[in-house]
Amino acid sequence: MSNYREIVTKAVIGKAKRTSSSNFSLSPEEKPDTVLGCWVINNTFNGANNSGSVLITGSFDVNVWYSYDNDTKTAVSTKRFNYSDKMNVPLKNDTVLDNNSEIIVRSLKQPTVTNVSVNNGMIDLTIEKELGVEIVGNTKVKISVEDLDDDYDEIVDEDVTDEIDNVNEEYLNTEEVKDN
Repeated sequence: MSNYREIVTKAVIGKAKRTSSSNFSLSPEEKPDTVLGCWVINNTFNGANNSGSVLITGSFDVNVWYSYDNDTKTAVSTKRFNYSDKMNVPLKNDTVLDNNSEIIVRSLKQPTVTNVSVNNGMIDLTIEKELGVEIVGNTKVKISVEDLDDDYDEIVDEDVTDEIDNVNEEYLNTEEVKDN
């Protein structure tokens, strides 16, 4: 005979990822001629519940190495950019994103510069990143439970009824006599 039990546990109730591309502009101190290199560092982010969807806010630093003064000098310009992405993460089994849900955001692909150009003294950048979101919440798991006999082996002690032969009933009395 089997019956069912429900176990309440924490589990991933929703999971999604999104690749996004954004345009940014950087204004260096000097008028750049050529971009020699560009990289993104210090990517930080977090996710929060925003009326049933996930709002990811973050920032990163962009370093651009460029030449100026007719390509005779070089410099590096650094700027911090902020971003926000809204993700509607589909949830499993009709669960709901609430304030008790844990939102885990991961960078699946670090932000990288996919296009850079110099326009009228400005450096225009296209930066691509991929973020993944997991939502952990309470869920129920139904399991089958079987009623089985106890699986312990029972040990039955045997009665010890051995008779002792040759009992000296005067033993105690004999010891008393010796001590006196």
